[in-house]
Amino acid sequence: MPDTMGVNDIAFPHLGIYLENLPKSFSVFGFEIAFYGMIIGIGIILGVLMAERMAKAEGMDTDIIWDFGIYAVIFSIIGARIYYVVFSWDLYKNDLLSIFNFRQGGLAIYGAVIAAFITLFVYSKIKKLSPYQIGDCGVYGLILGQIIGRWGNFFNREVFGGYTDSLFAMRLPVDAVRPWDITKSQLDGMALMGDVNFIQVHPTFLYEGAWNLAVLISMLLYHKRKKYHGQMCLFYLGGYGIGRFIIEGIRTDRLLIPGTQIAVSQLLGLILFIFSIIMNAVIRIRLKGDKNE
Repeated sequence: MPDTMGVNDIAFPHLGIYLENLPKSFSVFGFEIAFYGMIIGIGIILGVLMAERMAKAEGMDTDIIWDFGIYAVIFSIIGARIYYVVFSWDLYKNDLLSIFNFRQGGLAIYGAVIAAFITLFVYSKIKKLSPYQIGDCGVYGLILGQIIGRWGNFFNREVFGGYTDSLFAMRLPVDAVRPWDITKSQLDGMALMGDVNFIQVHPTFLYEGAWNLAVLISMLLYHKRKKYHGQMCLFYLGGYGIGRFIIEGIRTDRLLIPGTQIAVSQLLGLILFIFSIIMNAVIRIRLKGDKNE
């Protein structure tokens, strides 16, 4: 592996992978299209198709999924941006118009999740439908979209951890990374490697994508054994929550609760994991009690 990387190169040295000239965007008729946005768009489309497939398995009217999906996508993107901006306010307070610039990333998935669930309950209330049955289908699409969307972070050179020399260590040229994402841990790592122009980090986007894939597979395997509407929502919240809690501890670009060193998404992940375990236990005890009456 070279000691000097091109600005658009990405490498995984211990896997023998060196990707040359991998840009963040491409041009079509003079219009610049960011891979980040394109991948997010693909994730959304495939996510809705996945939710539709699960709705068919549930015997639901699939038009409900498409109708709800339109609102969920719009408000989830807004929620993801609001969440990120609120907890990264120092980056935007002196340039408010930059809040509307999505091209450099800046979408927080928990903001999307919160907005999606709020939209779900409001939509279901208006349409007089079961939010739990719709949610059980929707979470499959949500986590599939997350799996795909994390590759947008790969092209954007974001969502990574501190210095590592582990098997999956990833090298990124310093000039390709946002300055505020570079930490002392990564600079110390550069010093260990000598005169280099790159940081070598944990690819936490990859860790989370792999974890989410495992959660999705587990959900699919468990689907036919579910006992009540809403159980797959709890499965998702708990499965994703505990994974995010662990992986967030490795990331260096964490969003912190103002005035603390507590990562808001890590705390939220732990809360959702505990909540899902308790709620599942309570509901199953109640169902068991109803059968015995």
